[in-house]
Amino acid sequence: MYPVLWEPFGFAISSFGVMVAIGFLVSDYVVAKRFREMRLDPELSSTILIYAVVFGVLGSKLYYAAEFSLRGEVEFWDALFARAGMVWFGGLILGTVGVTVATRLHDIPTASVASAVANAAPFGQACGRIGCFLVGDDYGKPTDAWYGVAFPEGSPPMPIPVHPTQLYETAWLILIGVVLWKRRKASPFLFAEYGVLAGIGRFAVETLRVNPPVAFDLTGAQLIGIAMIAVGGAVWLYARWSAKPAPNN
Repeated sequence: MYPVLWEPFGFAISSFGVMVAIGFLVSDYVVAKRFREMRLDPELSSTILIYAVVFGVLGSKLYYAAEFSLRGEVEFWDALFARAGMVWFGGLILGTVGVTVATRLHDIPTASVASAVANAAPFGQACGRIGCFLVGDDYGKPTDAWYGVAFPEGSPPMPIPVHPTQLYETAWLILIGVVLWKRRKASPFLFAEYGVLAGIGRFAVETLRVNPPVAFDLTGAQLIGIAMIAVGGAVWLYARWSAKPAPNN
């Protein structure tokens, strides 16, 4: 574990923060590459990135603060302004809103941008999950398997081996990224496929996590995963059957 990489002048630089930054840079590279393929200005990829970062971070913090304050574990405003605590689903929801706003303001085809983002998002998320592993966050249930990992300095500390679910999800996200890259010119709507595949991965990984159930014996992340699968599947079918499928190239 390497929760803190460097402390210049007493200010801690976390491995998670560094990996999130790398994830955004990787995403920017992939979006720019897709923009070139679609004959869009690759310089606009940085504009999309800025909107995604601002809205995504705000969404992830709002989701975290709302979830844990409702559980009674922390005060909403304390959680919102704490350095730690980000939830991917909140970032996805508000990040999507931010990117949509960017396409409207800068007159970029929304469907084309959605396709480019679908190619970039899995690789960016994978970087973030590696960051979670490095700081010892979002791990799974105890296991006696040889690949179990203990997080004695984790958040919270875990002295016994547990499932490294961060790495499981990283592997799934990289696989999604490769599959979607190969399908970028064949899919009727790539972002819908990303939603379905990301939802499947999240639902599966949650079976090994320790989050408490919220309804129907399912965790909040599993319920959202199901929603992603359902909405993504419905949108994909609509795009598949419509006369004008979303452009991917």
